[in-house]
Amino acid sequence: MKKLILGATGSIGSSLAKKIVAEGGQVHLVGRDEASITNLAKELNSTFTTCDVLEDNFADKIFNDLGDTPINGLAYCVGSIDLKPIKMTKKSDYMQSFNLNLISATEIIRRSSDSLKQNKGSIVLFSTVAVRRGFTNHSIVASAKGAVEGLTVSLAAELAPNIRVNCIAPSLTKSKISNFILKNDKMAESIAKMHPLKRIGEGSDSSSFANFLLSDNSSWITGQIFGVDGGRSSLT
Repeated sequence: MKKLILGATGSIGSSLAKKIVAEGGQVHLVGRDEASITNLAKELNSTFTTCDVLEDNFADKIFNDLGDTPINGLAYCVGSIDLKPIKMTKKSDYMQSFNLNLISATEIIRRSSDSLKQNKGSIVLFSTVAVRRGFTNHSIVASAKGAVEGLTVSLAAELAPNIRVNCIAPSLTKSKISNFILKNDKMAESIAKMHPLKRIGEGSDSSSFANFLLSDNSSWITGQIFGVDGGRSSLT
């Protein structure tokens, strides 16, 4: 039995995969960069699929690689940071963000629901602190991730009692997609100071909680949105 991790080469996804394997679990990794996903799979001795979640039928490709292997966990660690003032946005910006963050999540959930149901599985999705807090230039990503939070509670009701569904809403985390913000040391320091805990998040901060939500230790938790954000959503 395996846990399926999409966005497995990102800072959160890779950290989560390593934690699961270190605890004796098995994972199937999904990522779009062939070299990165291949290297991680070799490191963890795991199966993997190279694909882009924006491709048609990407979920079928994943399950063709999985074969008959049952899964009892799904983590959709895919995300984006699209920052623009509203006057500079286009319809296509919103459509791509919704396709990446929401629609593709529904595709893989639909495809994996039978296996998850049979194995009393858990689903973990990812949002952002920007849904709860209003940040300038965040209308694209906050709208898409707000939809993910709505999906979380809807599916938690629909899929209970056999599948649990929860969502983690991090604040800014060190990763490849946030490098364009954090590569400026002064900007990174300024953002860190906006958090009560005075630092930028690490992939392991969210992955530790995701690992808990995927495990039987959280068997009475579903339909929740959890802020893993250094206190920024509620204390500033």
